[in-house]
Amino acid sequence: MAQECLFCRMAGDEIPVDTLYRDDRCFVLRDIHPRAPVHLLIIPLQHFEYPKDMTEASEALVGHLFTVAREMAQREGVATEGYRLATNQGDNAGQTIPHLHLHLVGGRKLGPEG
Repeated sequence: MAQECLFCRMAGDEIPVDTLYRDDRCFVLRDIHPRAPVHLLIIPLQHFEYPKDMTEASEALVGHLFTVAREMAQREGVATEGYRLATNQGDNAGQTIPHLHLHLVGGRKLGPEG
């Protein structure tokens, strides 16, 4: 765990959060600045700053994040109509917390990215 990482501190229960889901590999919470009616963050417990830090050994974890995203989309009622999964890599992409995470965004028609 990175000592100063906000998400690591949340994962370690140093900062209380309203967790929607948690298992031995990740946790899910609502984004505090939602871009759509549904905007969840799917955050691995293991600290990776950027997608570029992932290795072949990380494939199972990444797959698990997508499985959890699918389940959360169903729970939030956006699985049928559609939703977006996104992750950011660095400042130019808008990454504000240097801990790999997925954004699940839905609940309305979304415009193009980029």
